[in-house]
Amino acid sequence: MSLVVIGLSHRDAPVGVRESIACPDAAAVLFGRVFVESGLVREAVLVSTCNRVEVYAVPTRPGAEGVACARDWLARERGLGRAEAAMLRIREGAEAAGHLFRVAAGMESMVLGETEVMGQLKRAYEGARQGGTTGPVLNRVFQRAFAAGKAARSLTGIQRGRTSVASVAVAMADRIFEGLAGREVLVLGAGEAGEETARALVSRGASSVMVANRSFERAEALARELGGKAFRFDGWEPEFPRVDVVIGTTSAPHHVLGVGRLARLMELRPARPLLLVDLAVPRDIDPDVRRLPGVHLYDMDDLQGVAEAESSLRRAALAPCEEIVRAHVAAWARSRSGAGVAG
Repeated sequence: MSLVVIGLSHRDAPVGVRESIACPDAAAVLFGRVFVESGLVREAVLVSTCNRVEVYAVPTRPGAEGVACARDWLARERGLGRAEAAMLRIREGAEAAGHLFRVAAGMESMVLGETEVMGQLKRAYEGARQGGTTGPVLNRVFQRAFAAGKAARSLTGIQRGRTSVASVAVAMADRIFEGLAGREVLVLGAGEAGEETARALVSRGASSVMVANRSFERAEALARELGGKAFRFDGWEPEFPRVDVVIGTTSAPHHVLGVGRLARLMELRPARPLLLVDLAVPRDIDPDVRRLPGVHLYDMDDLQGVAEAESSLRRAALAPCEEIVRAHVAAWARSRSGAGVAG
């Protein structure tokens, strides 16, 4: 049984394509189950983050035919057109394993060495394992990926400096406003990205952080920790005239801030710049809001250039990380050979 990974990342496709096939955690587990039930694959784990959507699978049919059928099914199921489907990258066997190990080490991230991706991989794998869509191939390769990622991070300098998209976004806000002291910030979503962004904003001197989340208890807990204020997701609009920065980090399948809504809200606040940072995929903020006067929007594609500059200090760690990945790929291949598993 051969390992294959089919998907795309920020290196392959713009955010508009990535968001069209993104899946939140629960939907990812269901997707894996449907994929296995299709009979085209024996095992499946869907990894969906702000920078990548990839399916790790074991095709039922051998060889190129099985991989092609799995790819075509994935494209149809996620509603990809011909041009978008052509962006899907396919890796097999040792190449697929090596790719997963690099992802776990942060070597394939937009922010080189970022820390969140390891947790995202673990949640995706654990959800699939509990959902019954993993087996001997994926169990073995994901456990090896976690070991490879841990070794790369602990033995090299790949985590030196800022290592998350959230921290890059906050640094950019700091530069635009020439300091965050006295700035009012609204964070939409209290998930992992929202939490990290809010903490980074406070550490940079933001005077107030407001957190709006569909689960009010979670928003309240985060706001209490940061000395801020929590709102139910539909209750933040009255505070908008005070806001200088909005960070979008929800897992909503649609825009939560559109042109019409934002235009109306902008009329209620004094004439001053508004910075919108959209860390969500699918995007929280309609990209057309850029045409509104005084509005500055940056999404994941915009942050990529900033992230590349931030990664310069960690590029020297890539060579030793690659050595670690190669050693773990070889160990994984030996374990498969010893277990009598092919491909």
